[in-house]
Amino acid sequence: MAEETYPDDLKYHPEHDWARIDGDTATFGITWYAQDALGEVVFFEPPEVGASVSKDETYTEVESVKAVSDVYAPLSGEVVEVNPALEDNPEQINEDPYGGGWLVKVKLSDPAEADELMDAAAYRELLAGD
Repeated sequence: MAEETYPDDLKYHPEHDWARIDGDTATFGITWYAQDALGEVVFFEPPEVGASVSKDETYTEVESVKAVSDVYAPLSGEVVEVNPALEDNPEQINEDPYGGGWLVKVKLSDPAEADELMDAAAYRELLAGD
């Protein structure tokens, strides 16, 4: 299990998802808090490459030993890649939520949406209020 951390180079969604933005593409995943709340992840149902995702809407599910949880898109766009390693090793979501446990890469349709997401400090404040 990874150590609790919230990297400063990411943007955070209130549903405990993150985005690492690189130009007009972003990598999405779930935060340390989300994977910790889920417990041991046993299955990731990836969306299809080419699928459209909309900010604040669910785009996939992650299944743990405790529950099946919806995953929300922090930004809108088109899925251009899914993490192939998670098919055989979904536990990477627990072990390395910001590295090997990333979920999808998305070509952004509206990069300005990122301005609506939280930085790490604001996300930590959100968690402190939970």
